[in-house]
Amino acid sequence: MENVFLSGGLAFLITFFSIPVIIELAVQKKLFDEPNGRKVHKKVIPTLGGLGIFAGLMIATLIGTPVGASGSLQYFVAACLVLFFLGIKDDILILSASKKFLGQLFAAGIIIKFGGIQIQNMYGLFGIHELAPTVSLLLTVFTIIVITNSFNLIDGVDGLAGSLGVFTSLIFGLYFYQSGQALYAVMAISLVGSLLAFLIYNFSPAKIFMGDTGSLLIGFLNSIFVIRFITTAGAPASALPIASAPAIGFAILIVPLFDTLRVVAIRVFNRRSPFSPDRNHIHHFLLDTGFRHTGIVGVCIVANIAFVALAYFLRDLGTTLVMLALSGASLAAIGIVYYSKERIIHAIPGKRTVVLKEPVIQKEHKV
Repeated sequence: MENVFLSGGLAFLITFFSIPVIIELAVQKKLFDEPNGRKVHKKVIPTLGGLGIFAGLMIATLIGTPVGASGSLQYFVAACLVLFFLGIKDDILILSASKKFLGQLFAAGIIIKFGGIQIQNMYGLFGIHELAPTVSLLLTVFTIIVITNSFNLIDGVDGLAGSLGVFTSLIFGLYFYQSGQALYAVMAISLVGSLLAFLIYNFSPAKIFMGDTGSLLIGFLNSIFVIRFITTAGAPASALPIASAPAIGFAILIVPLFDTLRVVAIRVFNRRSPFSPDRNHIHHFLLDTGFRHTGIVGVCIVANIAFVALAYFLRDLGTTLVMLALSGASLAAIGIVYYSKERIIHAIPGKRTVVLKEPVIQKEHKV
């Protein structure tokens, strides 16, 4: 298990030294993210930061995973490669939402069929315990797709998706380390190392964006981590059981996950495509209240820490009550931010947020 933190250090170094090369290449080939009405940056920025994240993560994971630690490593690598090629094509040439969805389904199928990643028990959430095989499969696919895209959608201001990825992956990585799950610990801590190096170049003012290549990878890996966390922490006979594991897993991912579920619900309620762009994300609300990029990152990380602490403190109340408490607190927090935004907008003459009625771009994360 000593390989875990060495892998994180190796991932950091690989990503740190690869990003400047990627920036230079992107500038030479004019591979930029162009500013428009919805995006908060004002100049062209390279979008291939996910290349450096992927390189650091994969090399460190392959080197750091002990031989024989798991027979699933090759399947996780294969699934990540699928997401990598999806992301890189979308960052360079633009990929339709339907093709990205099919690619994500394929990657999910690999880790479910061959990697053993599946939600088979709800551990008391709404009184539900073991799931029927079909329900288990559908819920697992849904969970993977939603979490994968949640990091893609929250990637709206400099440093936000990367910082959230560091926070969530670090918590999962430490749990896997303490419970003796070498493969998952190495993957999670390697991702932390890669993201920390990337953030050096991504904090405002950003020199590079992670693009779909990075955000899809972060979301996909965190979907694996949370399912594995729920499966092991929720089992009383596991090496490190934790009460209300599904609710705590939800709390760890609550900022990107709740924001995505809320925004998609609003779009569907308004009879719009779930993939259509708008300014309803939490980072848009915070921008409209006057926060700068670094301030938004700080608010979201502090909020995420608070939600995890709340869930852990209430864990003995049971999964259902903890989940309801988290949902209620999330709605209250969003309501406060939205109310503050509206007060500021109405207090300043001429300050109005432009709400787009029709989609203008396909890439949601670059906002």
